[in-house]
Order: sequence, then C-alpha cells, then structure tokens
Amino acid sequence: MKSKKMIVYRILIVGALIVLQVTWLVLSLITFSNVSPAINAFFRIISIGALFVVINSRQNPAYKLAWAVPILIFPLLGGMMFVFFGTRQPSRKLREKLNASWEKIAPLTEQEPDIIEEVGRESETVYGQVRYLKDFANAPLWKNTQTKYFKSGEENFPYIVEELKKAEHFIFMEYFIIADGRMWDTILGILKEKAAAGLDVRLLYDDVGCLRLLPQGYYETMEEFGIKCEAFNPFVPFVSVVMNNRDHRKILVIDGDVGFTGGINLADEYINEKERFGYWKDTGIMLKGDAVWNLTVMFLHIWNALRPTDASFGNFRPHTYRQKDYGSDGYVQPYGDSPLDFENVGENVYLNIINTAKDYVYMFTPYLIIDNEIMTALTLAAKRGVDVRIVTPHIPDKKTAFMLTQSYYEQLMDGGVKIYEFEPGFIHAKCFVCDDRVATVGTVNLDYRSLYLHFECGVFLYRTSSVMDVKQDAVETIKKSIPVTRDMLKPVLQKVLIQAILKLFAPLF
Repeated sequence: MKSKKMIVYRILIVGALIVLQVTWLVLSLITFSNVSPAINAFFRIISIGALFVVINSRQNPAYKLAWAVPILIFPLLGGMMFVFFGTRQPSRKLREKLNASWEKIAPLTEQEPDIIEEVGRESETVYGQVRYLKDFANAPLWKNTQTKYFKSGEENFPYIVEELKKAEHFIFMEYFIIADGRMWDTILGILKEKAAAGLDVRLLYDDVGCLRLLPQGYYETMEEFGIKCEAFNPFVPFVSVVMNNRDHRKILVIDGDVGFTGGINLADEYINEKERFGYWKDTGIMLKGDAVWNLTVMFLHIWNALRPTDASFGNFRPHTYRQKDYGSDGYVQPYGDSPLDFENVGENVYLNIINTAKDYVYMFTPYLIIDNEIMTALTLAAKRGVDVRIVTPHIPDKKTAFMLTQSYYEQLMDGGVKIYEFEPGFIHAKCFVCDDRVATVGTVNLDYRSLYLHFECGVFLYRTSSVMDVKQDAVETIKKSIPVTRDMLKPVLQKVLIQAILKLFAPLF
C-alpha cells in the first residue's frame, strides 16, 4: 500500500512540475518578445531558421509538416519550441554511451555467408530482406534454431516459467512494463532463487513504461535481492523530447540458447489474470538455438552502455554451455531498431513484406497511426490483388490513439484493404504473416512512436513452422473480429475535426 501511495505522489508531482514548466516557458517567450522590436525580430529569425532546418532534414515528410505548421502559425513561439523539442534522438550523453557500447559488441555480429546464400538461391525477395537486416541492422541470419509461436500471453507464460527454472548460468531480461501481480511475482521469485544460487541475473526496465507501476528507485530493491538492475533513460520532471525515446523491447535470454520476445510485458493483463479492456490478445515467440545470439547482443548493447560490465562477450554465446544441434526449423533473424540513426528498420521490414507480397499479408497492431509510405504500400498491394487484412482493437486502451487509428480506415478501405476490429477486447500483438513463407513477431507497433522514437525488436521468420502458426492464429483471430464497414465510418463533424488535428501532430508524439 505504501509503494502505491508513493507512485501516486510521484505522478502528481511530476505532472504538476511539467505543467508549471510549460506555462513558464510559453509566458517567458511571449513576455520577452514584447520587450523590444529587436527581441521580437530575433525570435522571428529563429523561426525562419528552424523552418529551413525542418525542410532540409532527413526526417519523414509527416514529421516536417507537423513542425512547419506551428512554426508558420506562431512565428514568435514556433521556432523556439523547435529549438527546445525538435530533436528526435536520445540525449547526447546517452547516445555517446550507446555508441561506445556498440563499438565493442558490433564485431560479434558476423554472418555465416553460406546461410544467406542459401536463401538467395531460394528467393530473391527474401534474400533482399535478410541482406538488408544483416547490413543495416547488424542482425545475422541463422539456422540451427527452433521456434515456437504463442498466440496469447497465458499460453506463453508457463514456458517462460519453465525455462527460467532450468537456468544454470545467466538470465537477461529487458522489458518496457513491469507491474506487481501474479506474473511478475512468480518470475521475481525465480530470479531471487537463481541470483542467490550465484547465477548472473540482470534486469533492464524502462523508467517511463513503469512510471505508474513501480516505485522510484525500484532497481535498488532488485539489487538487494542480488539481481543486477538498471532503469533505462530515467524520467526526470523536466520538459524534454528525449523522454520520448523509450526502451520498448521485450527480451528474455536464458543461458545464451533460449530466448523470448514479442508484445508481452510482465504484468497481469498480458496473461489475462487481470481484465482491463476485455480479453487481452497478445503474441510471443520462443527461440532455442543459434539465433538467440542476436537477442543477447541487443541486451548487452544497452546494458553495457548503462553499466559497463563485460570485457568479453564470449561466455554468452549459444554454445558456451550447451553444445547442441537444435536442427534447422527454417531461417530465423532477430533484429533491433534504434532511434540513434535514420535507419527505420522496423518500418522497412514491414514495407519489404508488404511490397513483395503476392497472395496475402495479414497483420495485428494495437495502433494504426501510419505515414504515407506505409499507407501507399498497403493500398498498392491491395490494388494489385494481394489480400491485405489488418486487425486492430475493438476495445481500445487509449481513446485518442483509437480515434487516430479509425481516421485511417476510410483511405485504406478505398484502396481495397480489409480492416477488422478484435471484438473480444484489446489486441496488443505486433505480427505480420505473408504468403505462407515469411512472418515477423515482435514489439514494433504501426505508429510513429514505435517506428521512429523507440528502441524496438522483432524476429523475422522464413520457412519456419511458426510461420504457419502465425497464419493460423491470424485466421482464427479474424473470425473473432468485426469487419469494418462503410456504415461504421459515418462522419461526425466534431470527430472529423479532432481526428484531423491529431493526424497533423501525431508524428511529434
């Protein structure tokens, strides 16, 4: 009870401080601009300069428009607001730490050339995808890996518990959300036991993701249990766009050869132990074998940026402790995405799947807040005869996000895309499956935050048994969903106006 009160107090104090800062900033700018014509002119020059920077940047056109409009409408304030909040990358200090960490671990992302060449002989389109992920996301393609797809959190959870109990050497965990309850209490109990037994147990959680759920300084509590713990990009009550860059990944690695990822966080709604928005539909995937190394690298990259721990990374390789031939269940390629560069890996994986689809592409997403590139790709695929289906929630977790999601329905349907709302509740899954050949399961939502601002991850699958499991899940989920029809899209003036404003500024948030 005490910790819950502390969380509430923290939220109230943080909210009040941010409101005061924004109010002070706006009033200060207005006051200074009225002091003299010279200061007024200075602010206008700043706005002109900001506009040129925006136009000539390498950012998405939607992002440019979202900044250009307020700069033009509010020439005194717009430029200064861009100066304060215009960057989309993490703070310089965090970038330097992450870059230094990556320089040490990047040489360990070598690729076995024969594996990629095998794919090249089978499919030119898939070859292009896996080459892209290797060359621009430093994500090797692997065989000797077994995959298991989970169509719900409650199906996934027992496997997590089972594999954690088997851990003999180390456990790495990286999650966006952790909350007290049956799921986390069960996992934490195992982590305590393993840490007490001498295993290397490490936990990364996102500080903003857990802002309403964990008390401040929760990592100190974990350290008392022998669990090494870090909070990513700790939240400070200061208005700054760098707080937008969150660690949205969900990664669990056990002994180097067992890994989990997907949309499932460590909170009871994800296993339907707690009901929030009807039935919570989520997905996950378990890997066993060589491909787990990619997940390990992603974790170690961020961990060693925050807490330089490892001089050598060889002890975390898949075959360090278990020399085992898992057999090749197709080709498996876990990949990460980062806001440190202008390479939008998550979006490009989705675009490549859509653009090369021949028969069908089915997808799950909790939010459908997309840029022109994805809109064009989806509608063009449908127009050339591909069966394009998107499943979104029927019961939303965020009303504004849901209103934005619905604002894209009409244009997509005009292009031939079929849209379904998951009637039993909220769908948090992020999956694509295409042509019975490829699929991706991960953390990347179809919204600007995931595509441009967050640290994300996913697993690209080619000719694995789990591809067909994803398809079967999609077919079953669509049967449980409501097809969106024209009658459901009757315009209401007030709603249309709100949606238009939200769409304009969506890239900024």
